Amino acid sequence: MDAAQIRSSFLEFMEERGHVRIARANLVPKDPSTLFTGSGMQSLLPHLLGKADPSGKRLVDAQPCLRAQDIGEVGDNRHTTFFEMLGNWSLGGYFKSTQIWTFFEFLTDVVGLDPKRLYVTCFIGDDEHGLPRDNESAAIWRAAFASKGIDAQIAEIGSAEAGDERGISEGERIFFYDSDQNWWSRGGGLLATPIGDPCGPDSEVFYDFGPEHQDPSYGLAHPASDGGQFLEIGNQVFMQYRRSDDGGFEPLERRNVDFGGGLERIAAASQGIPDIYTVGVLAPLIQILEDLAGRKYSDEPEPMRIIADHLRGAFFLAADGVRPSNKEQGYVMRRLLRRAIATARTIGLHDEFFAPVIAEIGFIYRDAYPEIEAQGAEILATLLHEEQAFRRTLDGGLRALQRFQGATLTGQDIFTLSDTFGFPREITLEEAEKLGIAVVEGWEIAFDVSLRMQQATSRNSSKLGARSGG
Repeated sequence: MDAAQIRSSFLEFMEERGHVRIARANLVPKDPSTLFTGSGMQSLLPHLLGKADPSGKRLVDAQPCLRAQDIGEVGDNRHTTFFEMLGNWSLGGYFKSTQIWTFFEFLTDVVGLDPKRLYVTCFIGDDEHGLPRDNESAAIWRAAFASKGIDAQIAEIGSAEAGDERGISEGERIFFYDSDQNWWSRGGGLLATPIGDPCGPDSEVFYDFGPEHQDPSYGLAHPASDGGQFLEIGNQVFMQYRRSDDGGFEPLERRNVDFGGGLERIAAASQGIPDIYTVGVLAPLIQILEDLAGRKYSDEPEPMRIIADHLRGAFFLAADGVRPSNKEQGYVMRRLLRRAIATARTIGLHDEFFAPVIAEIGFIYRDAYPEIEAQGAEILATLLHEEQAFRRTLDGGLRALQRFQGATLTGQDIFTLSDTFGFPREITLEEAEKLGIAVVEGWEIAFDVSLRMQQATSRNSSKLGARSGG
């Protein structure tokens, strides 16, 4: 199944089981504490905290997400800044058994994944805080695997680092990890769980692409390893606790299920190729880049992945009302676009190339998100304007940067390149590394001082203009 088929099949599958399809959230969340919608549950947090949802207790959606913190990871075969999250929720209704069996059925009977390639993780417990081992989820998983004739053995791993040293023994399929791996909270971990918040153990599902895909520098292969053999394709969060005022954990009166599965990752598992850039929502973009550059993806995977990912992310940001700027969401959008342009030079794309890629993105998503079709011309104009503007200064900025070869870049230098040539500081650092240019330690301090001085000068000039009637 390709990505589009998996998306529609998931939504229909869950609707047949009593879930109401809800509209996707905007990539810019209403909650100002985060820049972007980075998960399907983000817009549903009030309902997970207890507020009734008018759509009912069973919900499902496909949610575009953007995680700017992953931008440095883009370039390998599994990381993106933009992705789609398939999600379903139970707000005080069904719990572990229904969720685990439902997702297992979807993966094996609908998508057609080989159950022998599926591995799962569960929470090992925390005696200090009175949190038991999640034997219930493990027992449900054993029964699910047994229904396919698989005797799923249990492995006590603990930390991910322990797994790197231990690896997997034959027959092991259900792995117990500590709270760093298998505990969900808004704060990101057990002790970071905010007072009063719901939280609980989670159970992650991984697909095994085979030992030939494991990078030995990550240690021995196991589900929580980042070595490449295993890829997480879904996570089921079981919100069954609340952090009490004394810092402990007490059972929730209303337990919730929050499931999220990466569409591109499930599609990669479906085709048995551990490269999400070969799935249907990304492969056409790679094909266009191959044609424009006259080079093969197999020879230039990293730059083509960066360009495809960044333009897709910028496209959806434009669709959701973001415009390139030097602040907040607009800054991230500008960084994505300018990083795509700078990266394109490494594969010989020195001229404008946005238009055909942007048009293809609109074509790929026209059915899944029909609201973007009406905005097509505006989205294209927004992105092309940024491409043209940055290209006018790109060559000059690179020439200025090249003059530092044999010298050391300071924070003031990095600010000047940003102020004069529009280089986001991250691009300056990346290009400097390519050119072998050293950067002074602690450059951020001088950069921030220069920025504040410029801002102060701008404010004073504005005040002077206002007083003089200018």
